[in-house]
Amino acid sequence: MANAREILSRIKSIKDTKKITNAMYMVSSSKLQKAKKDLQNTEPYFFEIQESMAKILNFAPEVGSRFFDQREHKKGADRRIGYLVITADKGLAGAYNHNVIRLAEEIALNEEDDMLFVVGQVGKHYFEKQSIPIDINFNYTAQNPSMNRARHIAEKLLELFLEEKIDEVYVIYTRMVNSMTVEPMFNKILPLKEMQSEAQDKNNHYDNARFEPDVQTVFDNIVPNYVAGFIYGALIESYCSEHNSRMMAMQTATDAATDMIKQLGIQYNRARQAAITQEITEVIAGSKAQKNK
Repeated sequence: MANAREILSRIKSIKDTKKITNAMYMVSSSKLQKAKKDLQNTEPYFFEIQESMAKILNFAPEVGSRFFDQREHKKGADRRIGYLVITADKGLAGAYNHNVIRLAEEIALNEEDDMLFVVGQVGKHYFEKQSIPIDINFNYTAQNPSMNRARHIAEKLLELFLEEKIDEVYVIYTRMVNSMTVEPMFNKILPLKEMQSEAQDKNNHYDNARFEPDVQTVFDNIVPNYVAGFIYGALIESYCSEHNSRMMAMQTATDAATDMIKQLGIQYNRARQAAITQEITEVIAGSKAQKNK
């Protein structure tokens, strides 16, 4: 059994670690709440963009043809697919990074001609270590997602799609189901899905609208914002999931530290009691020896 001084030193070390894990829990909790608020504040804007796109398509269906082009003439290996993988910049978040990377390996990285786009340092370092080529590494931190970053990513992906360098674009990210559960997701961004206006039963006021300079130009300017909104949502969801996973990991670590301190406290009391008993025994033995003399 370790002596009392060694046990005290270990207890102090664990208490210091516990302070760090508890602080990381509090930081992640604060960032999670801020990210949730940012997402809630921006959602109405993107829902309105989607509604506007649906109304314009009801008015002029032909304007969205190139964004909805399924390219059915390309089959099998002729189709080139792009994958946007969103990971974190650091670990200490449980299985968060592992799950999204494993999903990317299972369903995304099968064809040599497919293109890989990465956000987050963990994913970048992993794919480089596995010698998996990264076509575009968006050198943005996964922390504090912003619309400017989402717009830049959307513009690049749209450019590749419209130039027919890729035929489909998917985003692989992590969605927070609730405070206890996160799950990796796999969603298609391009080509766009068919849209139906929620207000389709009502009069479409766009029938009497005038588009400047023309309806095609207006639609072409709305689509990048819509795609950027989807990517921004994925970035925020991943950011929330990362900090939620880190909160759970840090809470587990803090609870484990508390249990270890409790067990070490029992060992310390036993060691101290044994030391006291040993001292008393030595004093009694010395006293008897003196009496015998």
